[in-house]
Amino acid sequence: MSKPLLTIRDLKIEGRKGNDWLPIIKGVDLELRRGEVLGLIGESGAGKSTMGLAAMGYTRDGTRISGGEITFDGMDLRGLSERRKRGLRGKRIAYVAQSAAANFNPAHRLIDQYSEGPADIHGLTSQRDAAQDARMLYARLRLPNPDEIGFRYPHQLSGGQLQRAMTAMAMSCKPDLIIFDEPTTALDVTTQIEVLRAIRDAVRELGTAAIYITHDLAVVAQMADRIKILLRGEEVEEQPTREMLANPKEPYSKSLWAVRSFEVEERPVPTDETPVLRVHDVTAEYAQGIPVLENVSFDIHAGRTVAVVGESGSGKSTMARVITGLLPPTAGQIALEGTALPPRLAQRRKGDLQQVQMIYQSADTAMNPKQTIREILGRPIWFYLGLRGRAQEDKIRELLTAIELDPNEFIDRYPGSLSGGQKQRIGIARALAAEPKFIICDEVTSALDQLVAEGILRLLKRLQDERGLAYMFITHDLATVRAIADYVVVMQNGKVVEQGPKSQMFTPPHHPYTKLLLSSVPDMDPDWLDRTIKTREEA
Repeated sequence: MSKPLLTIRDLKIEGRKGNDWLPIIKGVDLELRRGEVLGLIGESGAGKSTMGLAAMGYTRDGTRISGGEITFDGMDLRGLSERRKRGLRGKRIAYVAQSAAANFNPAHRLIDQYSEGPADIHGLTSQRDAAQDARMLYARLRLPNPDEIGFRYPHQLSGGQLQRAMTAMAMSCKPDLIIFDEPTTALDVTTQIEVLRAIRDAVRELGTAAIYITHDLAVVAQMADRIKILLRGEEVEEQPTREMLANPKEPYSKSLWAVRSFEVEERPVPTDETPVLRVHDVTAEYAQGIPVLENVSFDIHAGRTVAVVGESGSGKSTMARVITGLLPPTAGQIALEGTALPPRLAQRRKGDLQQVQMIYQSADTAMNPKQTIREILGRPIWFYLGLRGRAQEDKIRELLTAIELDPNEFIDRYPGSLSGGQKQRIGIARALAAEPKFIICDEVTSALDQLVAEGILRLLKRLQDERGLAYMFITHDLATVRAIADYVVVMQNGKVVEQGPKSQMFTPPHHPYTKLLLSSVPDMDPDWLDRTIKTREEA
């Protein structure tokens, strides 16, 4: 057997809390050989990302390695100088972060950021050759217009496109080890298939070792040779993928593999009442003469959830921008309780703004990290409700209780000290602070593990029942659609290709595009990806 590329022994990592240091990783071992993919899974707060970063000899601010060994290709990473570790990062060890939007420089074009590593920092190639390599990788990762897309800025790409651009950037120096931290979280299921295939093929062709961090069990089944499960900083068990799928040994491992049961009963759409929000025949453009939405219409009623689904670039998030007034439509209108809203955000009254709120996909980038939870929730309470002092304090505590977080524990904490699920709950509380009638939920569970995501969906359902809220769920996750939706709108290339009650949408016959979406949801079979790709190539 070949010598391990990466060996971690008895790793201990601590995090600062006030004047104390508390354990995060509690003596975990890890071994990885060239060309091998290790799947690292566990719920939010298990220590997956902390472990992945430690494989680079790196820890986030407020954390420290307090014990253990990290050896990469014979080098003791704990003993190396920061200068030598920086020389390894990007060149021999690369990292693909979960939140692509937060990891690109908004002022520079994609191709310049790609070329910076191999050409400018590490001197491995020329700018010209790096740019050519970028185009080849963009094509392999199925980015649209691979010869041109590199000349765009990050804000001009969808979340799924940005994630693929970041994966290309990580591969730019042909590293020996890549840490993939939830790289397909932001991708729709049809794109995910192609990206998973591209990542897997690239890893095999380059002989690269990889640590694949994910909360998606079906995805890790396609990607990993072995699976290691973490829980609260400790290893639960590790097995080859097929053995883990067939026979997980520990009770916690078995609980992860159990089928989730949460699904709301479909509620009929009222026909005799004015919808809270009506999208009527909306067409919109980013560049003059090039529509990104064409004649889109649907209604959302009080106490109901409409799921808008489709692949990256289908127009889901653009629809949200039109509803919120960030992108005025070129035709059609948005009506709130029967009254047309002004097309531009700046034209809308405070009352209009109050009634249409949004919960964002990336809680990390949606909150000011230097503000406490008290400040984050206090601002909309003051702006929309005019409450200050004791009344504001009482409202903040009421909201924290509503989202099932202890006010005494969380009110004065900063976002950086919260888990992903806790941050998303604060995002929900901030939307509720305005006391709206309609909330747009933009991929609100896509970055969360299955257990935490189910908790968020249950919370949203309870709040909807208690407050009569209307939800528009933007999602690429069809399991979320099954769980939460009453009505489904399927979009492709800016158009609605099919819409109807949830039961109708999941019952054949389907529109060809809906059929493609449904067939793209991975399952726990390790052969599913190969089988699906072969079926489509033969079709």
